[in-house]
Amino acid sequence: MKKILSIMLALVMVFALVGVAQAAEEVKVAMITDYGDITDQSFNQTTYEACKAFCEAKNIDFQYYKPSSDSDEDRISSIEKAIDDGFNVIVMPGYAFAPAIAKTAPEYEDVTFIALDVSEYDLTSAGLETLPANMYSAVYQEELCGYMAGYAAVKLGFKKLGFLGGMAVPAVVRYGYGFVQGVDAAAAELGLADVAVKYAYGNQFYGDADITAAMDVWYGADTEVVFACGGGIFTSAGESAKKYGKKVIGVDVDQAGTIDGLYGEGITVTSAMKGLAATVNTMLGKVVEGTFEGGKVENLGLVSAVPEENYVQIAGSTQFSDSFTAEDYAALVAKMFAGEISVSADIEKTASDFATVITVDDQGNIK
Repeated sequence: MKKILSIMLALVMVFALVGVAQAAEEVKVAMITDYGDITDQSFNQTTYEACKAFCEAKNIDFQYYKPSSDSDEDRISSIEKAIDDGFNVIVMPGYAFAPAIAKTAPEYEDVTFIALDVSEYDLTSAGLETLPANMYSAVYQEELCGYMAGYAAVKLGFKKLGFLGGMAVPAVVRYGYGFVQGVDAAAAELGLADVAVKYAYGNQFYGDADITAAMDVWYGADTEVVFACGGGIFTSAGESAKKYGKKVIGVDVDQAGTIDGLYGEGITVTSAMKGLAATVNTMLGKVVEGTFEGGKVENLGLVSAVPEENYVQIAGSTQFSDSFTAEDYAALVAKMFAGEISVSADIEKTASDFATVITVDDQGNIK
């Protein structure tokens, strides 16, 4: 009897494994770009490369689609085209996808939707009253890596800093307010009373002559480093920093390769990063394993005292020095993870509300 039961159990396990394998083979992943493309050195490129690498490793069909314009209609069309082409997992980076998700996720219940940086507020504002079970979105605690970048910059010797945001959407505001808090905390620790931050938004996610001119005013005066936070707006900060021999801080991904490549070796002090690739790998892995859980927006931040294991961090290319070493950074993260350092995500405040020993010159929108 025991032998028969053992044989039956073994057969059940074999069939279960076959079922899992078949399910994995049926997974087909499509990534849709937002208003940029897969060479933007930011959200689109990082998401694309992570999806591509995962699918190649798992022998899963993968393709990306670029909408023909920056509109909800074309994002929806690209999603529907991918589904018509047989793709059943759709990966989308950026808050701009909220209306497209609201339209397509409830309609295509057999398709899995994975969004990056699309908040519950974005989705409800787009008319999605209930989060569908086939959709998952990750948002990030930008205030934490913004804090790390600001803290590191002051510890590395910078006293005159700038924050150039793209549009004042919640994610960018959290980056900025975290940055100011980090600058303030480091200045307080060092006993500095002459640290200042110029603070402004370009009101767009790309650089242009007007924003570059504003950066010329900053860098041409006393600003030493600017946190360029918002898609391609780094081009204005980078162009001006090169002109005046100053520095830039990147955002979302490690932008040192891009910014240094365009404007000069060593111009990028650090980058405040989100774990986009880690999120893609985790969620696609759950889809393949059959453990995907949708119907939620998950707020990702620190999960470890080890910097590299977190969903928010500063880049490995950070220009560490004797005044702020990699070990000092690890100690900072350990304190943040332990709750010894608290960082506010309250975007109802103003940037200057977070200044206790520094001064903040809030200049509003450049354009």
